[in-house]
This record gives sequence, structure tokens and C-alpha cells, in this order.
Amino acid sequence: MQLHQVKEVLNAIVLCGEDRLDQEVVSACGSDFLSDVLAFVHNQNLLLTGLVNPQVVRTAEMTDIKCIVFVRGKRPDEDIIQMAQERGIVVMTCGERMYSACGLLYSNGLRGN
Repeated sequence: MQLHQVKEVLNAIVLCGEDRLDQEVVSACGSDFLSDVLAFVHNQNLLLTGLVNPQVVRTAEMTDIKCIVFVRGKRPDEDIIQMAQERGIVVMTCGERMYSACGLLYSNGLRGN
């Protein structure tokens, strides 16, 4: 699934990385616990989270995540968006709860490993 499809499926707003929406993602992770992301995320390209702080971007960078989607309408501040932009990470926000967002992506073909 390409990131522009993720945007459409989740009715998301792109906060940075609009020029990289043609990137392919093959799996996703939904978590508000960054320690779990660091411990268990392998080969996942998309992170869905409601946690809004700079550590999310640092974690995404360390685990080679291409895109962060903030769920529940959460919106990071400009410093976080700038940090993601500098690291080439696409950032989106959507109004869906995490469970629903994961379900929508799964039912639209983002199956994972």
C-alpha cells in the first residue's frame, strides 16, 4: 500500500512529507508504548500512535519507520514536525481511534508480515 492510500483510507491530513506519499509500506504497528516499538517492531514501515512527543520521531528513525500517523486527532507541535521532516519521515494525523485505524488499514490490504 502506498502512503497516499493510507491517507485516503484514514481520511488523514499530511503534516509533512507530502512529496513522499508514493512510498510503499507493507506493514504497520499501532502502539503508545515506545519501548514496545523498539523491542518488537521489525520491518514495519508505518507507526500509528497517540503519543505526541519528540521520542516518537526518534523511535521511528531508529526502527526505519517511513511514516507516523497520529490517531485520535492528535497533532504534534511544529518542533516535532520539523524533526520528522529533517529525517525524511512522513507525518499524518487522523481522527480515528487506534483500533479503528489499524482495522481500516488491514481491511484495505495492509496485511503486514
